Amino acid sequence: MSLFKARDWWSTILGEKEEFDQGCLCVADVDNSGSGQDKIIVGSYMGYLRIFNPHPMKPGDGVQPEDLLLEVQLREPILQVEVGKFVSGTEGLHLAVLHCRKLCVYAVSGTLGNVEHGNQYQIKLMYEHNLQRTACNMTYGPFGGVKGRDLICIQSMDGMLMLFEQESYAFGRFLPGFLLPGPLTYNSRTDSFITVSSCRQVESYKYQVLAFATDADERQEPEQQKLSSGKRLVVDWVLNIGEQALDICVVSFNQAVSSVFVLGERNFFCLKDNGQIRFMKKLDYSPSCFIPYCSVEEGTINTLIGNHGKMLNVYQDVTLKWATQLPHIPVSVKVANLQDLKGVIVTLSDNGHLQCSYLGTDPSLFQAPRVDSREINYEEFNAEMKELQKIIKEATKTQGILLPIDSEVKAEAVPSVTVKITIQSRVTAQKPNLAVCVQAPLAVTCDQFIFDDLEPDSSETVVLSVFLKGSCSPSELEGSCVVSYSTPTGIPKVAQCNFRLPLRLICFPTQSSKAANHKLTIDTNKPPISFLTIFPDFVDPSEDDQANVLGFQFLTGSKTTLLASKTSQRYRIQSDQLEDLWLITKELMLRLEEHFKKQNCKDFACSFSGSIPLQEYFELIDRHFELRLNAEKFQELLSERAVQFRAIERRLLTRFKDKTPAPLQHLDTLLEGTFREVIALADAAEENQANIFQAFTKLKSATHLVIMLISLWQKLSTDQVAILEATFLPLAEDTQELGWEETVDAAISYLLRTCLSKSSKEQALTLSSQLCMPKDTSRLKKNITLFCDRLAKGGRLSLSTDSATQQAAVMPGGCTTITESDLEERTVILGSTAMFPTNCCTARQGVGIYS
Repeated sequence: MSLFKARDWWSTILGEKEEFDQGCLCVADVDNSGSGQDKIIVGSYMGYLRIFNPHPMKPGDGVQPEDLLLEVQLREPILQVEVGKFVSGTEGLHLAVLHCRKLCVYAVSGTLGNVEHGNQYQIKLMYEHNLQRTACNMTYGPFGGVKGRDLICIQSMDGMLMLFEQESYAFGRFLPGFLLPGPLTYNSRTDSFITVSSCRQVESYKYQVLAFATDADERQEPEQQKLSSGKRLVVDWVLNIGEQALDICVVSFNQAVSSVFVLGERNFFCLKDNGQIRFMKKLDYSPSCFIPYCSVEEGTINTLIGNHGKMLNVYQDVTLKWATQLPHIPVSVKVANLQDLKGVIVTLSDNGHLQCSYLGTDPSLFQAPRVDSREINYEEFNAEMKELQKIIKEATKTQGILLPIDSEVKAEAVPSVTVKITIQSRVTAQKPNLAVCVQAPLAVTCDQFIFDDLEPDSSETVVLSVFLKGSCSPSELEGSCVVSYSTPTGIPKVAQCNFRLPLRLICFPTQSSKAANHKLTIDTNKPPISFLTIFPDFVDPSEDDQANVLGFQFLTGSKTTLLASKTSQRYRIQSDQLEDLWLITKELMLRLEEHFKKQNCKDFACSFSGSIPLQEYFELIDRHFELRLNAEKFQELLSERAVQFRAIERRLLTRFKDKTPAPLQHLDTLLEGTFREVIALADAAEENQANIFQAFTKLKSATHLVIMLISLWQKLSTDQVAILEATFLPLAEDTQELGWEETVDAAISYLLRTCLSKSSKEQALTLSSQLCMPKDTSRLKKNITLFCDRLAKGGRLSLSTDSATQQAAVMPGGCTTITESDLEERTVILGSTAMFPTNCCTARQGVGIYS
C-alpha cells in the first residue's frame, strides 16, 4: 500500500446507477475560450453528456452548481467523446460524440450572463453520420497529412474501419483476419493506424494503403458503407505481444523519442514507430488504464498507470517513481490544466466517481482531542470487577450444558484406526522415504513421509489413520509400508513391512439374521470355539446367546451372520451378498488358527465339502463385464459428439469471419445442444467408472472367496494356492485396455493346456499372444467350470511342465493383526542382514524388516 494518498482537489458523483468506460472521459478547451483552461467532458452509457469546469474554493471541496457547465441527455448510449477540429471552414475545437449507430459533432458555446446565475452554455449539432454498422471506438487526426483539420476513423464491431472527412463519408475497409475489436489509435508521424488484433499482436496499417485499396465496384452513395468490402489489406508491421491490450497511446515530447505505448493485461510496452520494442515492464498487478503525460528528463517519458487495487503508479520509463492511493478503481485517467493549476490528475470510475487530484504530502489537520482527566473511583471499579467475575463464573458453569439447536448438520461418522510406524536404522540411511499403501476403498490420512538422514541406532516415528472411503467394502484388510533409502555409497535399497487392519474398521456387531441368500459351511477337526473367545471385540460378555451366533453389520449396509454348531465341528457363514462372505470367512479362519496356535495345537485344519458357488460368482463377472461394455459405448459417443462439436465451432467461426455475415441457420442452437450432450455423456461416463470400481472390488472379494473354497476343497499346498491366486487375481487395477476377464481367461486357458490337460494334443495348441476385450463372458465361464471339473477329477496345479517360464511364486508367510486398540505400532529396521521367519518379513541385499 502506498505511503501517500492522492490529494482530493475536487470530486463528484455522476448520476445514479450510470456506467462509464475508457472512452467516456475527455479534457480539452472545448468552448474555445482561449484561457488555456481545460474543461472536463464526460459521457455515460445512459446517454448523459456533462461538461465541468471545477472551481473549488479550497482543495477537497465538493461540486458547486456553477461547476457544471452543461448537462444534456442524448437518449443513446455514449461510447466515446473526443475534441478536435472536426468542422470544415474553421480551426475551432468541436466535440465528437460516438453512439452505437451514429456519430454526432457538436459546437459548444457559452453566453455571458447578466445575472448572478453566471454564464450559460449550450451545444449545437453541426452534422451527424448514421452508421450502417455497430460502432466500437474511434480515433482522429490529420489523416493523409492534411493541415488545419482532423478526420475521424470509426472501428465497427465486425472489423470495418469507416473514415469520415468531416461532413462527408470517405471509404470503409475491413481489417484482415478480424475476430474481435481492439483499441485503435492514429500515429501522425507515420500516417498509420495502430490496433491490437484478437491474435494478440500489434498491427499497423498505412493510411495510403487503406485509401488505395479501393472497392472493386466503387460507389459514391451512402449505401457504400453497407456494401463496401475492400480488398485484402497489407499490414505495415506486426509485433506479437502475447496478450490482449487495454489501450494504445502515441506520444511525442520535445525531450523524448517519439513512442507508441501499449498497455497489456500484465505488461507495459513502449515501441518505436517501426514496431521495435524500446522497453517493456512486467506488472505485478492488473492494470485498468494509463496515460503518458510528459518528459521530465531527456530521453525518458513519465506514465500514469491505474490498477484494480485502487492504486495510481507513476513510472519514468520502467522505474517506479511514485505510488498513490485512490478512493476508487479508475477506468480512465487524464491530465488537465484547471484554474491555473497545471498537471491535475482527472480519474473516472465505472460507477461515475469523477475526481480531480494532485500528488503531494500535505500535512493532516486532524488533532487528537485532549482526554479529560478525572479522579479514579476505586470503589466503583471494585464493584464492577466483582460483577464481571460473577458473570464469568456463571458462564463457566453452563459450558457443559447442550442447548437445543434448530439447524441440522448432516455428517457421517466414519470409523478409523490409528497406526503408529517406527523406523529404526542400524546403518546410515540417506534420504529415507516412507510410503504407506492400503487397498481401495480404504484410505490413509497421509501416504508419503520424507525424513532427514538417519544415523545408526536412530529412529523416526509417524502416526496416521486408516479409514473407509467409499460405498463398498474392501477386498483386503492388509496394508504395507515401504521405505526407500540410499546407503552412504549411493546404493538404493528398499525395506518393506506388512500389517493387517482390524475387522472392526469396516463393520460392527448387530443382531443376527436367520434368512440369507448365500450360505457356506466350513468343517474343522476340532470342537467349535465360543465366539466369546475368538471374537471378544464383537461379543458382549453379558449376553450368553452370542456365544454361538454373531451378526456383522458392514458400513455399506449389508449384514453377515456367523453360526457355530453345538453338535458338530462346523461353522456356517451366511449373507445376502456373496462378496460379503469373504472377509468374515477369512477372519474366522485366521482367528481359529491363532487360537489353536496359542494352545500349541499343530494339527488344526479346515475343509470344505460343499459346492463351489460358481453361478453366483458368474453373476458378478457378468455385472462387471456389462459395465466395461458401457464404458466403451460412452467413449464412442463422447468421441462422436466431440467431433460434431468441433465441426460446428469451425462453421460458426467461418460465419463470424465472413466480411458479409450470413444467417447462422440455427448453428448456435445446435452448438448449445451438442455441448449439453457432451456434458451429460461425460457425467454418465464418470458415474459408470465409479460403478466399475465398485463392481471390480466386489469381484475381487468373491474371487478371494472362490480361491479359498477351492484350496480347502482340494487341500492345495501353498505353492498351488499361489498359482491359483496368480491365475484369478493377476491385476491390481482394472482398465479398459487390459481387463480382468481377458487376463484371467488367458491364464486359465494356459493351465488347461499344460498341467490340467488331458492329452498331449491339448498341449500342442497355441494360445493367442494378444489380449483383447472379448465380446461376452461365455468362454470365460466355460473355462472356469472346466477348470474346477478337472481339479475335481484329480488334476494338480504345477508349472513344472514348462521350465522356461517357471517363476518362483513368493507369497507372504502371514500378517499380524492390528489389535482393536486406538494405537498400534509397526517397526521397520534398516540395515539388518538377519532373516525373520515370522510376521511378514523379508530380507534381501542386506535389508531386514520385521513388524
